[in-house]
Amino acid sequence: MIKEINFAGILLPPLMGYGLAAALLWLAVRFALSRAGFYRFVWHPPLFNTALYIILLSIVVIATL
Repeated sequence: MIKEINFAGILLPPLMGYGLAAALLWLAVRFALSRAGFYRFVWHPPLFNTALYIILLSIVVIATL
């Protein structure tokens, strides 16, 4: 059973916690890719960033199962 996250008496859905964890990972990966010059080879950076976030969110959700 999926349990809610209790934050100061407020029950939050688990996807919110997963999304926050994925966002932190996404920021780190995006920073590393930009420092490495990877974005020179990307045609549409906002679309790539969205896809990267969805992939990281999927990894976080699957890793917690």
